[in-house]
Amino acid sequence: MDLFNKKAQEAPTPKLKRDSNLNDKIPDGLFLACPYCGAQSYSKQLGRERVCPNCSYGFRLQAHERVELLTDAFEEIDADLELPVNDFPGYQDKLERARQQTDLKDSVLTGIAKIDEEEVALGVMDSYFIMGSLGTITGEKITRLFDTATERKLPVVLFTASGGARMQEGISSLMQMAKTSAAVAQHREAGLLFLVVLTDPTTGGVTASFANDGDITLAEPHALIGFAGRRVIEQTIHEKLPADFQRAETVLQNGFIDAVVDRRELKTTIATLVSFHTKGAI
Repeated sequence: MDLFNKKAQEAPTPKLKRDSNLNDKIPDGLFLACPYCGAQSYSKQLGRERVCPNCSYGFRLQAHERVELLTDAFEEIDADLELPVNDFPGYQDKLERARQQTDLKDSVLTGIAKIDEEEVALGVMDSYFIMGSLGTITGEKITRLFDTATERKLPVVLFTASGGARMQEGISSLMQMAKTSAAVAQHREAGLLFLVVLTDPTTGGVTASFANDGDITLAEPHALIGFAGRRVIEQTIHEKLPADFQRAETVLQNGFIDAVVDRRELKTTIATLVSFHTKGAI
């Protein structure tokens, strides 16, 4: 008998037919890994704010998403400003792809907004537009935003998100650092408030200019804030940098920002700070 024969007792393993279209049936972006802590989250669990439930890191938002989340009313200005044709190889194609992805002409959205009934001039940089890089039109729109705010005696609230100046535009992009800073100075001389919110990432020429010119500087949790990148610094000083280097909490400890504010509390915090300045509320 084969009663004790293991081979005789083993049931045949059924052969499952692989569905060649399986990958097509699984939606993209169903689960997202937090760039800061690595925790996996069901995308719908993040909510409209797109905040990691484990560490409160704010996933990157497009400019229009930010405006919808933050404001009660918004009127865009200078929407049609557009860079003339640039002959840098492949640049026009890159601009066109970024415009289709973000529904913006360049890397910042500007306008007049109501935040909890407080009227402000609002600018939101979009990291999905060529990494929020600072180009000629970006600088022009931010400069015009401050000029409009100065004329209308409005505070400015500006959300920064950038990889720095845009190399395809050469010296013209670098000149935006000085131009925007001059506009900020005129706005300040008029006794008006400039509140800046640093989001992930804020680096390069943006950090070296208007991102650090605010009267009040806030940042989202764990946002990367700095000038040069980690690898460049490590290769220069020949030392390994700590894991929390250039993160918002470290920058706060070293006195370069005023507070780290959870994205879910930003609307109330901004409205309160603006009210303190404009109405003298206590």
